[in-house]
Amino acid sequence: MCGRYAASRAPEDLAGVFEIDKWDPEETLAPDYNVAPTKEVYAVLDRPLKDADSPKPVRQLRKLKWGLVPSWAKTPEGGARMINARAETVHEKPSYRRAFTTRRCILPADGYYEWVTGVGERELEVEGKKKRPRKQPYFVTPADGSVFAMAGLYEFWRDRTLPDDHPQAWWVTCSVITTEAETSPLAVGPAEGPRALADIHPRMPLMLTPNHWDAWLDPARTDVDDLLELLAPPPAGLMRAYPVSTAVSNVRNNGPELLTELEGPEEGTLF
Repeated sequence: MCGRYAASRAPEDLAGVFEIDKWDPEETLAPDYNVAPTKEVYAVLDRPLKDADSPKPVRQLRKLKWGLVPSWAKTPEGGARMINARAETVHEKPSYRRAFTTRRCILPADGYYEWVTGVGERELEVEGKKKRPRKQPYFVTPADGSVFAMAGLYEFWRDRTLPDDHPQAWWVTCSVITTEAETSPLAVGPAEGPRALADIHPRMPLMLTPNHWDAWLDPARTDVDDLLELLAPPPAGLMRAYPVSTAVSNVRNNGPELLTELEGPEEGTLF
């Protein structure tokens, strides 16, 4: 799954990487090293500009809220639970299937966090000696330092309790698509601990490699079978993972120090 990630790159940098044509400086977000559900995040999408003469899609960098609210939802309250969409069923689920065919996006990140329960902690839990095992967080990121381009969906929701001209009358929300975690060896693994992403968690965000960006963002591509081919996992061996401070487990902590690589798991959280 993807329940927390880091996104610290400036919009100017993202504009260059994704060849952005339209970006509103008023939508600038501060670097966020602990992105949690319901926060505002950057999304790359191809869509015609509002009130434009041409219907041609334009590559945009937009600010969206993480946690998808379907257009037909009566309230936005369920958005916090719809942060992830499974690649295997995204074309079937009522909450995601319309967005999958027409409203796809890329959610740029530095990488994502995932938590592992240490062997010793799991044994204590099984014996009933500890109710809440302490988990070691790992940061997963492209080994070459490139942007982690997560496949995503976005949706519009109209708050009918507000007038049309109200700035919050429309919600634009998003979800991260996840897939089975890789079982092949990491490009760079920690000195001790997991050797593959599947050792950390059975799911992972679906990373799109640059050769798939244009096809994924193209709103003219609506054939489900064609789109399902784009959900193929990226080539193995592109990622690295390393242990980071358990401070990231508290969403109130936010700073570049959360990405600092530890020499090994923290005491009490041995893999």
